[in-house]
Amino acid sequence: MDSLITHKCVPCEKGGLVATAEEIANFKRQVPDWEIVDVQGNQTLKRVFRFKNFKQALAFVNRVGELAEAEYHHPTLVLGWGRVEVLWTTHKIKGLHKNDFSMAAKTDALV
Repeated sequence: MDSLITHKCVPCEKGGLVATAEEIANFKRQVPDWEIVDVQGNQTLKRVFRFKNFKQALAFVNRVGELAEAEYHHPTLVLGWGRVEVLWTTHKIKGLHKNDFSMAAKTDALV
């Protein structure tokens, strides 16, 4: 099984293929703390990270932002006191792609 943490995000084309159920199951095993949720009809990876205070949460958001810019793949981030909700999906294909699971693994490594 390829390591998601070493995967480099690739551009997706509108109308491209979403990950298959088998691929999703395989990728999900590598990011067990993430849940798959439905957001406006699109499968999305979601995880809530907890921190001791707002400053630590904000610093984490900035690290995720730097990662997103480096990979050209951007999450939805919800910042609150001591918590950050991170959501990964691929809008162009309206669902999950290997890129999303890779970014989830890389996000985990930032903690």
